[in-house]
Amino acid sequence: MLLGNSPNSNTSHFSLCLTRTGFLGRGEAQRSTQTNDRDQSNMARSKANKGISRIDSGSTHGWFVRGYRNGKTYSKLFSDKKSGGKGKARALAKAYREELNAELEQIPKAQRVRRIVLSDSRNKTGELGVSRITKRSTAGKPYEVFSVSWRPEPGIQKCTSFSINKYGEKKAFKLAVDHRRKMMREIHGDGHFKKLAAMKRD
Repeated sequence: MLLGNSPNSNTSHFSLCLTRTGFLGRGEAQRSTQTNDRDQSNMARSKANKGISRIDSGSTHGWFVRGYRNGKTYSKLFSDKKSGGKGKARALAKAYREELNAELEQIPKAQRVRRIVLSDSRNKTGELGVSRITKRSTAGKPYEVFSVSWRPEPGIQKCTSFSINKYGEKKAFKLAVDHRRKMMREIHGDGHFKKLAAMKRD
């Protein structure tokens, strides 16, 4: 047995605690437990005070509530003096935060505005979103492709490629350009390239 009382073991002064990483002495186990308790307590306090911060600067002492929605900031300060003390100010701040969060949830999230890129100095093919790169096969052999990338939604990028060895230089490039433009029309509409040309002229 790894654990147990033996007449010849000094169990009154030393005991073992089995953990995921091995055996810890009693003192180490207690310290580990205390650390975990403190971490959990800190996490609980952090959640309880989310959106609320303490301000003690100059003549200003109180709890500051802040909320965000669609790029706008909503805030209010609860002064210790005006609220009747630090504790009362904090209670008022927490109550206001709950009301504010409920109201902000009722505001529809604004759609993110898609940014249209007109040029990229890193592009060497003359077609945005199309680049010539070297890939490697599963056997480690290098081969050239025209890579196509696009973003169907903000924060999401997709890509595909057309092999130069398979299609030849001109056809692989044409396939890549056609695919890129097809994706752009699906994302931005059929008039995307006319709009793009007008923006470049301006």
